[in-house]
Amino acid sequence: MAGTSRTLVIAAIVAIAVIVGGVAYWYAGGGGGEGKKILVVGTSPDFPPFEYIAKNGSVVGFDIELIRLVAKKAGYDDIEIRTMDFDALIPALEQGQIDVIAAGMTITEERKQRVDFTIPYWQVDQAILVRADSEFRPKSVEELSGKTVGVQTGTTAADYLNKIVEEKGLNINIKEYSSYVLAVNDLIAGRIDAVMVDTPVAKMFEKQYKDKLVISAVIETGEKYGFAVRKGNTELLDKLNKALEDIMNSPTWDELVQKYFGSEQLPYT
Repeated sequence: MAGTSRTLVIAAIVAIAVIVGGVAYWYAGGGGGEGKKILVVGTSPDFPPFEYIAKNGSVVGFDIELIRLVAKKAGYDDIEIRTMDFDALIPALEQGQIDVIAAGMTITEERKQRVDFTIPYWQVDQAILVRADSEFRPKSVEELSGKTVGVQTGTTAADYLNKIVEEKGLNINIKEYSSYVLAVNDLIAGRIDAVMVDTPVAKMFEKQYKDKLVISAVIETGEKYGFAVRKGNTELLDKLNKALEDIMNSPTWDELVQKYFGSEQLPYT
């Protein structure tokens, strides 16, 4: 009986060793592709052409292609995309749910208190979108007084309008949405009078909804986009900056810009 028990114990030890070894092998990359170095990217895919949902359901766009190129050059095997509302991105980054934000995010002093930004890769202004069949054609923010204007929660457009309303006492009804797609849908349906959004995105909506939307004015704000990492994560930041700089000074950058913007807009320099 004692010999049998000893045999069973040895068999159990061997089995455990095999299991542990198999698990170690799996996580080392020996099974199913596990063990790869993955950069977890957070985005809000309602901001074409920077990030949006393709017809096949995948998340695509200028930012997505760019961050994938940057990640590969920085030594990562691939990226994992996690989607959420724009105003949830910084909290998700702070909580460690994602490694980097790639979402057409403007570099601001307020945001720099919570995250670290890469070097800028794009520059934009703000645009006012209105219905093409309407006679309302505002050429300034002041002309939005008395109107309902849609913006996305947590964006610089929302911050800009709220600041202008407070400073100048304008009677603008600012309606915030979780997505610019929802704001644009309400504009087309006549439920709001205008939408304020970054210029390249406004151009994309204008192109997408031809004969329905038109840009009535561009407000120069000189905003710059950057990717964001957790505050103090200098190791990742340095890797991304080096990779981003290399790409922006290569033919690959020109090809990417041409693919999403054509000749209508120059890249950030």
